Amino acid sequence: MSTPAQEQVFGRAPSGPTAARAEGLTKAYGSGETQVLALDSVDAEIARGRFTAIMGPSGSGKSTLMHCLAGLDNVTRGQVWIGEHEITSLNERELTRLRRDKVGFVFQSFNLLPTLTAGENITLPMDIAGRKPDQEWVDTVIDTLGLRDRLRHRPAQLSGGQQQRVACARALASRPELIFADEPTGNLDSRSGEEVLAFLRRAVDELHQTVVMVTHDPGAAARADLVLFLADGRIVDEMPNPTAEAVLDRMKRFDRIRET
Repeated sequence: MSTPAQEQVFGRAPSGPTAARAEGLTKAYGSGETQVLALDSVDAEIARGRFTAIMGPSGSGKSTLMHCLAGLDNVTRGQVWIGEHEITSLNERELTRLRRDKVGFVFQSFNLLPTLTAGENITLPMDIAGRKPDQEWVDTVIDTLGLRDRLRHRPAQLSGGQQQRVACARALASRPELIFADEPTGNLDSRSGEEVLAFLRRAVDELHQTVVMVTHDPGAAARADLVLFLADGRIVDEMPNPTAEAVLDRMKRFDRIRET
C-alpha cells in the first residue's frame, strides 16, 4: 500500500510554473536478487525561480535524483520534464541539445579546462554550440561574481573559490532554465563556500534563475527556499524557509531511525 509520502507531490510551488518535474521516477541498478532501487516511484516538482536543496543520508538517492532530473542519467521507469519538454522519451542527440540549451551544471570538481582562461571557460559551452553569447548578460554574470579581474587567468592561477565561481559563471552564461549544483561547496574552504552559496542565492533573487542543489551541509541548505529530504530512494519530507538548525535536527532524525 502506498504511504502518504509516496502519494504527495513534493516541491510543488504555491502558484506559478514548474521548471522540472518527475512522475513515478524509478531508477534501479542491477537485476533480480541483486537489484538496488536508487529511486522508488518519486513524484516531485521544482518551482521556477526558486532555490531548492536536496538532502538525505548517504545512499538516499539525492545525487541520482538530480542526475535524472537533469537528463544526465537514464530512468528505469517514470517520466521527467524540463519545462514543457518530456525528456525521458528523447534520444541521446535530442537530450544533449536540450541540456545544452536549457540546463547549466555546477559540480564540486569544477570541471574547468586548464589550458583555457577563465573567460574562455565561461563561454566554452556556447562556443562549442556555435552560439554567440549575449554579452550584456555575460557581463552581468561576470560582475555579479566579481570575476572581471580574473578573466585572463587560467584555472591553476585561481583559488578554489575563484575556480568554482568561474564554474558558476559558465553554468549561467547561456541563461539556462535550470541550474543544477552537485555539492558545489564540497571542495572549498568555508569562506569560499560562503561566496559560492551567496552567489547562487543572488542568481535566484537578482538574476531570476532556478537552482537545484544537492548538499549534505545544513548551512548550505539553509540558503534555499525549500529543502527536499530523501530516504531510501523516496522523498519523505520537505521544509520551506529552512534554517540550519531545523535542517540539522531533521537529519539527526534520519540517523536515529537508521540506528534503530
